[in-house]
Amino acid sequence: MNRDDTLWKGILENLFPDFLRFFFQDADKLLNIEKGFEFLDKELEQLFPSEEIDAPKFVDKLVKVFTKGGKEEWILVHIEVQGYNDKEFAKRMFTYFYRILDKYGKPVTAIAIFTDRNKKYHPSVFEYEFLGTRNTFSFNTYKIIDQNEEVLIENDNPFAIVILTILLALKRNKPDDESLFNLKYLLARNLLKRKIEKKKIDDLLIFLHQYVRFADSDYSLKFDKVIEELTENKRNMGIREMVLERAKKEGEEKYQVSVVRNLLLTKRFTIREVSGFAEVSESFVLKVMKSLNI
Repeated sequence: MNRDDTLWKGILENLFPDFLRFFFQDADKLLNIEKGFEFLDKELEQLFPSEEIDAPKFVDKLVKVFTKGGKEEWILVHIEVQGYNDKEFAKRMFTYFYRILDKYGKPVTAIAIFTDRNKKYHPSVFEYEFLGTRNTFSFNTYKIIDQNEEVLIENDNPFAIVILTILLALKRNKPDDESLFNLKYLLARNLLKRKIEKKKIDDLLIFLHQYVRFADSDYSLKFDKVIEELTENKRNMGIREMVLERAKKEGEEKYQVSVVRNLLLTKRFTIREVSGFAEVSESFVLKVMKSLNI
């Protein structure tokens, strides 16, 4: 298992209630989230041993989730995080489905999260037909590269930060470490403004730090220090006070100009997006643009 697999598996388990609420709008109405979950990773591996798969697997999870009322006391949620083009992926999802259904006899819902850069790769259906026998299996999908950053930033669900982190990793075209540092810091600051319990904040900060890496190890150490400062300061002061204190230390306007400049130089964001990320007015962004002759 590589580093990214470990990060994904960890964050799915740590934020699973938020995962359910992020992908299923009626999660709280249908599911007894407060009752907890059972992660059936070993059972899933037995259902589909690794030697049966030609291509390398990325991340897969099977979770037992209790329901509210109805005939079924619990259901199964099958999750696949897929990071590469695999022409057999839809068939594999179907194989997982019928083996899970056959073993447990409980309702199964499946979702595939695609973390690759290929916008044309988006399997969602497996179809089979032979001599009058026909089967169509469709499953939930979520393509991260297609998501809107502004919508995710406005989403209060903590799992939106996970998606934003992956989106940052996918969309950046090898910016310099200074630009990357500023983007990661903005995400961290955005996270700290949310009303999220400390444990989740810590988990998300670590995910952000580890998933999107710097080329220069010095920047990694620098971001380590930032995370340490953010988490330590949060214990002693409110989030707003902490952000203001940091702004005072660095010189707010100077820092904002630096952030806007680096965002503009990536040539990936609109004026409105830069304004939102840096928390400045659009006229401020235009002023910086003019100084750069863009």
